[in-house]
Amino acid sequence: MLPSVVKNKIEQIWLDVIAGGVSQPTEVIEQVTYLMLAKQSDEREADIEMAELLSGEKQSHIFGESREEQALRWRNFKGMEARALHKHFVDRVFIFLINLNSNENSAFSRYLKHATFKINEPLALQKVVAGLEDLFENDIKDLDMQGDLYEYMLGKLNSAGRLGAFRTPKHIRDMMVKLMMPTPDMKICDPACGTAGFLISSAEYIRSEYGNKMTAEQWEKYGSETFTGFDTDETMCRLSCMNLMLHSVINPQLNKQDSVSKDYQVKDAYDLILANPPFKGTINKENINESLLAITNTTKTELLFVALFIRLLRVGGRCACIVPDGVLFGSSKAHKNLRKELIENQYLEAVISMPSGVFKPYAGVSTAILIFTKTNGTGTDKVWFYDMKADGYSLDDKRQPVQENDIPDIIERFHKKENEEDRERTEQSFMVDKQEIIDNGYDLSINKYKKIEYVPVEYPPTEEILAEIEKLNEEITKETAELRALLRK
Repeated sequence: MLPSVVKNKIEQIWLDVIAGGVSQPTEVIEQVTYLMLAKQSDEREADIEMAELLSGEKQSHIFGESREEQALRWRNFKGMEARALHKHFVDRVFIFLINLNSNENSAFSRYLKHATFKINEPLALQKVVAGLEDLFENDIKDLDMQGDLYEYMLGKLNSAGRLGAFRTPKHIRDMMVKLMMPTPDMKICDPACGTAGFLISSAEYIRSEYGNKMTAEQWEKYGSETFTGFDTDETMCRLSCMNLMLHSVINPQLNKQDSVSKDYQVKDAYDLILANPPFKGTINKENINESLLAITNTTKTELLFVALFIRLLRVGGRCACIVPDGVLFGSSKAHKNLRKELIENQYLEAVISMPSGVFKPYAGVSTAILIFTKTNGTGTDKVWFYDMKADGYSLDDKRQPVQENDIPDIIERFHKKENEEDRERTEQSFMVDKQEIIDNGYDLSINKYKKIEYVPVEYPPTEEILAEIEKLNEEITKETAELRALLRK
């Protein structure tokens, strides 16, 4: 969580970018990200120089030794006069940045080759550079804090899009990643990646848990093959590339792709899928892949994406995805067929019901997390249900931090489900047999199986209540008379 002083500085940078002629939130973030890349490239070059000095061995540098290339470093242009700074950055530094990745086939090269720098006012650019310099030098001392800064800016993109897509809060993404426990040898995919939030959380987890144990080959895969994402919006793909690069994932597999369309035929490719697919969207049926319609004959994106996840996973691969509550209990044939597929032909492991305030202030939709393994035959035995009531933040529009938080309990219980067998249905988590779910029409809403404990309330006899009312009336009459007497004086 960023301190309020840092948030205030980011807000000022945001306003300075707008003053420079940029209005759309995604474009503001793009422009700030280009400048963050410039700053970070200079910092990495300094680290390379230090490593070279200490080891005595020649290192691979970002910037050449010539005076012209050294002039592209942040430290050498940050103090320039406004007009000179603007011309230097637009004509030279920006061109250098978008060509940082020498691999022409990389996602970075693909999506940044058409990038444009849109801060047109020299004084505004000078203020943004000074603001970022202040942040980096006085408030942001490590990569994690830079990630927090980026995350805070991405929070401004929370408003629902045309297909009902909205960003998943970081603490929810991190919870899902801890439930799935990705490893360096996995191929991880988000087929509706937006700004790559789930891929970032997975990358952070792998670095934290395995960073000092990974082989050179695993690090190579980490930077190129481990993470795959798709989005239909080129701007989102560009932001994803830069976001991942800021988190040391240099060559991710990112593509502008409608994942549920006929022209996307990939299957049996991934070990882990983490996603929050678009809600309440519909797609032209003629464009939908037939393999998805075979599972759930619908145009609703929230159903089609779950069918897509099944297709994309290898046998044994796992998925944790967010779905609107309607997926759990919808009565249409498409809804029931999808749930039947998860129960009968795959292994549905868990349903975690989340409170409706999780996505506030941008959406009040009730959601749940589905966790399943692709088995293609070996079905479900029992399903673990959890009723999340608190996520560490208030469930109103302000979303302020609070003490109540079920997330640590969810993670601990999920990884020790053998202890959940004897839990009562009145508790927050419990197991439900497959047959009971079948008997209930494959309904996966927790309220279908949860038992509510009614505590009888004992009221005093009616005579006592009436006597109390009469006493109160007498007091009211007496005090009213005293008030009238005071008013007459």
